[in-house]
Amino acid sequence: MSYEPIFAQFWESVKKSIQEGTYAKLTLAKTIGDTELKNIYIRPVLLDEGGFTLSVIARYKTEEVESFHSVEDAYAILFPYMNNPFLTALLFTTENDITFKLNKKRVASIIEQAPTFKNASDVIIEMKEKGMI
Repeated sequence: MSYEPIFAQFWESVKKSIQEGTYAKLTLAKTIGDTELKNIYIRPVLLDEGGFTLSVIARYKTEEVESFHSVEDAYAILFPYMNNPFLTALLFTTENDITFKLNKKRVASIIEQAPTFKNASDVIIEMKEKGMI
């Protein structure tokens, strides 16, 4: 069974947390073995002309590469990294922490835990103040 439907469900939580203003941060982590790519961090960035985009920062052993994508495009960019090389995606919100996880047999699950962060990201707070969300 493919884990894509469960990752899609996880991504709906990401979109919902942005829309509701509870998003704190998103990280892809826990690589398989020793890989060049260590983490991917996703955070919202305000645009000068209004609106926002997502900054996707890929952290390698020797460098960081940043790219910018819409919420819809970010899904297509990030999904291929699941299972190669990442086993975990962690969404931190002010309501709860949501973890997408692949086990050794590559069976996906979503786990919800108490929130790590009390405040949304600075950009999300600014978007709320400007009435964007």
